[in-house]
Amino acid sequence: MHRTHRRPPHPPSGRTMATLAAAALALVTLGGCGDDAGSDVTDTATDGTVSEGPSSETTVPAGDLLVTPFYVGQTPQGDRLFRELHRGASPADVVGFLMDGAADPDYRTLVPAGSLAEGTGLDGTGSDGAYTVELAGASWTERPAGMSAAEARLAVQQVVWTLQTVQTGDEYDPGARNDAPVDFVLDGEKVDYLGLPSGATAKPELKVLALVNVVTGFEAGPLSGDSAPVTGLASSFEATVPWQVLDADGAVVVDSFSTADGWMDRLYPWTAELDLTALGPGDFTFVAATDDPSGGEGGGPTQDTKEFTVE
Repeated sequence: MHRTHRRPPHPPSGRTMATLAAAALALVTLGGCGDDAGSDVTDTATDGTVSEGPSSETTVPAGDLLVTPFYVGQTPQGDRLFRELHRGASPADVVGFLMDGAADPDYRTLVPAGSLAEGTGLDGTGSDGAYTVELAGASWTERPAGMSAAEARLAVQQVVWTLQTVQTGDEYDPGARNDAPVDFVLDGEKVDYLGLPSGATAKPELKVLALVNVVTGFEAGPLSGDSAPVTGLASSFEATVPWQVLDADGAVVVDSFSTADGWMDRLYPWTAELDLTALGPGDFTFVAATDDPSGGEGGGPTQDTKEFTVE
């Protein structure tokens, strides 16, 4: 099951204090807002309408980022990417999350630990710029032994989608995205990463992202009060997103659905409102899914689950 984030803020494992200080003082922009439009299935150019976003001279305070690192999870369509929200992150955390792995035990990362220098920047303005990621060493220009070509492509997509969706502020906007490409560099020169060329762009989301994803609602720990909103993204039949709440024994205690803002061409936001007074204190699991009118003939619905506690 996909468990909610319960670990403390991202630790500086494997980082030097000099790297952290430089990242904290760097003038970087890691989040531009735009339509969540897909691109052609290439690593060179993207389509879709995307706003210019802030310029690269904007100062991003350390610890003021909303980061959704994209991790790999199993779906009926094969391995796809799920996002996991982390609040209060610093620029040095962004690729560090990918190398350290997910809080959710059902997600995994294909980005090799120690392959990237922790710290990124946007060179230029909005989608006219390019994200720059420094490799930790020349060996990472090649695909390592034991990694398939498909895994390397998905690892690069983890990096691209993570960088393009970093935001600042208090509220996470699931539709905000800057589709600037990602350049991998070593000693100031553009290089390959895992055997794939620099200038990587996002693959079309319906080909690389999970068709349902729970994004906000459970990342801050136990829930309290009368109700709690849960938000996510989905591309589901007729925009219907079925969801359930299971108790600690796996019994269904709530069976409902939400309606996303759209379907078919991309993933759209959806919201569910949990009535905490009806649940009462205890441990529960939230299960969101795609609607499956075929009755399982197409491999079954995609699911994303989060465990949570009501105080």
